[in-house]
Amino acid sequence: MISRHQFVDPSRDWQARSGQLMYRTAKTTLIGEVLVRFSKTGEFELTFSKGPGVTLLVLRQNDSFAQVKGALARIGWSGPIDRAPKQLRGWLQLRDKIIHAPDQKSIRHVAGHETFLFRL
Repeated sequence: MISRHQFVDPSRDWQARSGQLMYRTAKTTLIGEVLVRFSKTGEFELTFSKGPGVTLLVLRQNDSFAQVKGALARIGWSGPIDRAPKQLRGWLQLRDKIIHAPDQKSIRHVAGHETFLFRL
C-alpha cells in the first residue's frame, strides 16, 4: 500500500534517546541499537538496527497513522493505526510507552508473545 500521508520531519525541539533494544518472541531474540525521537505534539520515530548499515525496522507514527519499514516488517506497511496488521501492533504500542516515560532508563513492554526491553 502506498501512503500519501505526510509525517512531520524531526527538528531540534524533538526529544531524542538512544540505547539498546532487546526484542524477543517465542522463536527469536534480537538485540540491537535503537534511536527514538518524538515531538511535544506526539510525532514519533523509532529506528532499530544491528550494526552499521543493517536497519531492522523503521517506524514513524503519530496519533492516528503509522508507517513501518525494514526487515522485521517484511513487506512494510502504512495506514491508519486501527487497521494495522496483527504482527505490527506490539511495535505500534511503543510510542505511548516511550513518550509517557521520557526520563526512564529502562522501559519494558509485553504485547502478546512479544517482549520489548529498552535500555536508554
